[in-house]
Amino acid sequence: MALATNCFSNSTQIGRGGYGRVYKGMLVDGTVVAVKRAVEGSLQGENEFLTEIELMSRVHHRNLVSLVGYCDEQDEQMLVYEFMPNGNLMDHLSGKSKEALGFAMRLRIALGSAKGIMYLHTEANPPIFHRDIKSTNILLDSAFTAKVADFGLSRLAPVPNMEGTIPGHISTVVKGTPGYLDPEYFLTHKLTDKSDVYSLGVVFLELLTGMQPISHGKNIVREVKLAYQSGKIFSVIDGRMGSYPSEGVEKFVALALMCCQDETNARPSMTDVVRKLESIWCTMPESDTGPSNSVDAGSSNGTPLSSFSGGTTSNPYMSSYVSGSDLASGVVSSIAPR
Repeated sequence: MALATNCFSNSTQIGRGGYGRVYKGMLVDGTVVAVKRAVEGSLQGENEFLTEIELMSRVHHRNLVSLVGYCDEQDEQMLVYEFMPNGNLMDHLSGKSKEALGFAMRLRIALGSAKGIMYLHTEANPPIFHRDIKSTNILLDSAFTAKVADFGLSRLAPVPNMEGTIPGHISTVVKGTPGYLDPEYFLTHKLTDKSDVYSLGVVFLELLTGMQPISHGKNIVREVKLAYQSGKIFSVIDGRMGSYPSEGVEKFVALALMCCQDETNARPSMTDVVRKLESIWCTMPESDTGPSNSVDAGSSNGTPLSSFSGGTTSNPYMSSYVSGSDLASGVVSSIAPR
């Protein structure tokens, strides 16, 4: 690892957090990697380190960051991941990155993230609850494909008990990131798959508005919900997004708020989230650059300029079925406004 990162030179450092620093490195075979090196007394303890190794060694999906290897010797703890050239989603939404994300790209990132989490919930055996979904844990590769990262807080889903029934939740100490925490999980300590749905819903609101989950005493869920209920939803849409199809944005907002319902049972499953995102994608024009039914991102009224219909042939993000390998689903009816 020292050889790969030029002895952990500052010139190779690409990030840092409570656990330590992240370095860009190159292995002897030419593979470019990201090396997360914990520092003594870091917030990422031994359990989280081992959890990430165990879980990431078991899951493989195009929308999950791959674990290349790890180091656990001589008082060093390092995790080695595939390198993600375009960093994390938060950087692109906060303006740190010069790359402006249009609506089509944001929708594609949302769909990729949802597919990765749906894999954890439905195809991993046993299923996995991520427990720390946030925009800094959604990384982007060279093609801006979204990949979910950081499984240090993840938990395996409940297994069948003596009677053969599967408990609906895990009772556990509350962990996660403020602003993304499922309020019911926070109050009851009952972790479910719907806790991940809530957190991803917050990420969707970030994609739509460019706002942080908590900023200057304001909560993104509350702010967007108020704007939506008052008919002023386009006043909070991110002005850096450029023009966008108003119908698609409205449906995306409705889905995000559905994910962020306070009551667990009112939220959709991750499979339903993927299906609804794909149904929104089907309404997009084949060209990402010139939707005929668009509004200016700075507009506050969201009046459609004209109607449009988008074909679905040759759509690289759609297929007609749900499967463990593709994790794509069929189209469902559009989301009715609440």
